[in-house]
Amino acid sequence: MKKIIGIGNALMDAMVPIKSYDLIDELSLPHGGMVMIDKDKYALISEKIKNIDKSYIAGGSASNTIYGMAKLGIPVSLIGKVGTDELSSIYATDLINAGVNPMLLASESSPTGCATAFVTPDGERTFATFLGAASELHEDNITEEQLRGHDILHLEGYLLFNHNLVKKAMQVAKSLNMKISLDLAAHNFVEGNREIILNLLENYVDYCFANEEESMALTGLAPADALEALSKHCEYTVVKLGANGSLIKHNGVVYEVDVFPANKVDTTGAGDLYASGFIYGIINGFSPARCGELGSMLGGKVIEVYGARINDWEEILLNKDRK
Repeated sequence: MKKIIGIGNALMDAMVPIKSYDLIDELSLPHGGMVMIDKDKYALISEKIKNIDKSYIAGGSASNTIYGMAKLGIPVSLIGKVGTDELSSIYATDLINAGVNPMLLASESSPTGCATAFVTPDGERTFATFLGAASELHEDNITEEQLRGHDILHLEGYLLFNHNLVKKAMQVAKSLNMKISLDLAAHNFVEGNREIILNLLENYVDYCFANEEESMALTGLAPADALEALSKHCEYTVVKLGANGSLIKHNGVVYEVDVFPANKVDTTGAGDLYASGFIYGIINGFSPARCGELGSMLGGKVIEVYGARINDWEEILLNKDRK
């Protein structure tokens, strides 16, 4: 079995269901997007949500994907940086319980980061992300020794605030003949990092995942045309279309995959878990269409609950090896 290692922002997810859009408007947050916030904005948000019922789940985009792979039985590791606080222990324990090897670095100066996810009535989530210790992960923390023995490196687009970190990780991975998977971040984040993303796709990335808004922000094109443009660089290219399924291109062939039927409660983690299922299919030699079906199944299962942790794995595990 191939081994996968992820690098991402190690963040606790605070899931905050809200009954209207008033609060995210008041806080000037982009509906369905993600913004980075400083400690003062984090303190303000914490005060605003103190009387709202919420839940905390170990998260971060790459962490969610690696978690899904672990539950599918793939040997996985995760590199990230946390604080030395109680949340860091909760985070590591959650990874271990899921079957992930946590390769976590500790900051002595910053607390564990937190991504506050406002879940609106339409099931979309709007993130206000305080990176905390996660922001201190830098290129010097990435070594050949960490990556050696793994076959695929999975990176989240949210790391692109540190271009040097991402480029160093990809360079080390390529020196070890690893495949590289990149899952793009929120559309507004893609807009601010367009040139660096295109450069990385052209020179390093083998598997690219983007949703409709992200692919539009990156290419300026509608989904089918964006798929065509991005596939010029990558072995597997996926554009996820939400309720309309996904488009995949591999070896010059386009595949259309239907959405998995689900009762949408919260879309947090849908794209992350899609990548878990898709990469599981790749390493097991499944057809691109079947890879997409697995991705859709995991994405569908996770949107039926709050947060990025699937509760019911029975159907997935019964069907995961059907080619």
